[in-house]
Amino acid sequence: MQKIIIVNYGLGNPASIRNMIKKAGASAEITDDIALIEKAEKLILPGVGHFGKGMELLKQKNLLDILNKKVIINKTPILGICLGMQLMTNKSEEAEHDGLGWIDADTIKFRPKRETSKVPNMGWLDVQPQLQHKLFDKLEKDCRFYFVHSYYVVPKSIHNILATSVYEDEYACAIIKDNIVGVQFHPEKSHKFGLQMMKNFIKI
Repeated sequence: MQKIIIVNYGLGNPASIRNMIKKAGASAEITDDIALIEKAEKLILPGVGHFGKGMELLKQKNLLDILNKKVIINKTPILGICLGMQLMTNKSEEAEHDGLGWIDADTIKFRPKRETSKVPNMGWLDVQPQLQHKLFDKLEKDCRFYFVHSYYVVPKSIHNILATSVYEDEYACAIIKDNIVGVQFHPEKSHKFGLQMMKNFIKI
């Protein structure tokens, strides 16, 4: 059985992600152990919370070097979820910290134009794949996922936009570059759609 590691750096809900992976027919280990991360065949970078705090925790746990080695050099498949996806970008308006810089994108705060549009954006939204990718295999065109976020990612190139959603305006809710994919929504909270996505990630 393949070794899937959920990176445990102190933010997010890794147990919920592990449970969804189990439902999808695989197993995953939650850890910050560098030796175990080194052996991972797939990685998941979760996260809920503040961009700056997330980067600080990754540094405090000495995880930056091993993650860069696995993702950039070894080309290990990795899925970033919510804040985990945002950390993959260059920077965020939420903090002065640099991001991981794996994908040429910035993380921007929602600035709604209508009083009825609240921040954070919270709830179910339709997701429209923009590229053919195994992560969206067997997902209907009207797939819906659960979101909770105040910031969104703006890739510099349309080639890094894997899927979009609409919150007043269309924005990138999934990004991609080579072995790196990130989703702004929470597959682990998205019922049948999230389950299918996890099955797809396991097969990548």
